Amino acid sequence: MNTLKIIELLKKNYPNAKYYLNFSNPLELLVAAILSAQVRDEKVNAITPNLFKKYKSTKDYANADLKELIKDIKGITFAGNKAKNIVNACKILIEKYNGKVPDEMEDLVSLPGIGRKTANTILINAFNKIEGIPCDTHVLRLSFRLGWTKSKKPEDVEKDLMKIIPKKDWKKIAYLLKAHGRAICKAPIPYCSKCFLNKLCPKKGVTKKL
Repeated sequence: MNTLKIIELLKKNYPNAKYYLNFSNPLELLVAAILSAQVRDEKVNAITPNLFKKYKSTKDYANADLKELIKDIKGITFAGNKAKNIVNACKILIEKYNGKVPDEMEDLVSLPGIGRKTANTILINAFNKIEGIPCDTHVLRLSFRLGWTKSKKPEDVEKDLMKIIPKKDWKKIAYLLKAHGRAICKAPIPYCSKCFLNKLCPKKGVTKKL
């Protein structure tokens, strides 16, 4: 099946593909993941070292002065909303989860600023629990072009991918597709002429290519 061949080629060409945000514990990952929505990971990784030095616990974030926290994440898109989500999420963690980041999908998606994609990311990278596939913009774009899905809705794309991708590859597939999306299968125009998947890819929805 083409899907398995494509996955093998992605692994071969991107052996170092991995999760892209820096963190050292589940709380840091939760904060970084909230900040990362519609922001390049390099931008988040540039801001978080100082942030993590200043705010070390759930309590630190829950009690943070909102204006100060917004200043601390200056340069991040939607800084005001994201700062509010971080503070409110940490308040809930203290009230409901003894200050700890929960390791269940249902609990994570109930937190402000955490959708299914981010919850999957936290489960996989903080707890090594694989329940689904995080679907970011690269995953959505490449899955459609590869003919793995006919949808552009993250929930539907995730369901389609879970049907055709072996579970052992769920952990890494998002990072392989992101690496390929950044290097070759770009938006809006992919470099099909230099793509190692050229002969296997149906190029769905591609109208212009290099």
